[in-house]
Amino acid sequence: MGHEAPEKPPVLMTLSDADLEALAALEAAHGWVTAGSAARLAASLRAPGTLVFGLVADDAVVGYAAMDRQPFEAELQAVMVDTRWRGRGLARRLLAEVVEQARAWGSERLLLEVRVGNASAIALYRGAGFEDDGIRRGYYPPRQAGAVREDALLMSLALE
Repeated sequence: MGHEAPEKPPVLMTLSDADLEALAALEAAHGWVTAGSAARLAASLRAPGTLVFGLVADDAVVGYAAMDRQPFEAELQAVMVDTRWRGRGLARRLLAEVVEQARAWGSERLLLEVRVGNASAIALYRGAGFEDDGIRRGYYPPRQAGAVREDALLMSLALE
């Protein structure tokens, strides 16, 4: 089995409970697993105000974006693309779908927070028109034992 991703573009779809195992496998493969990961993913797939979009190729979820509807705003909860599929514009495609859905909901703004050290994600968001709103100090837990908590950059995109 090779490490090259197939050339057939992934299909964009709204994910459901049936996709929980595939989502959990994607997160586990990329070190996103925490004590509450499975419960968080299950809640995202079941919550009435939450949508999870997935990119599916060869029956595997190769990327996803989760978003939450709030009274006047929408919030991007997560975006992830399998490392073998990066560099193909898939995160941009997922983000565009999230923005379109937030507009369809009538949201005034789309909010997100991102690790200050995640330069590629910050570049993606800024390229899509998001603006910096501030810093939330020590928001993210350390990625490894002995490391310090990481700050979150708060960003938003005006939708009106």
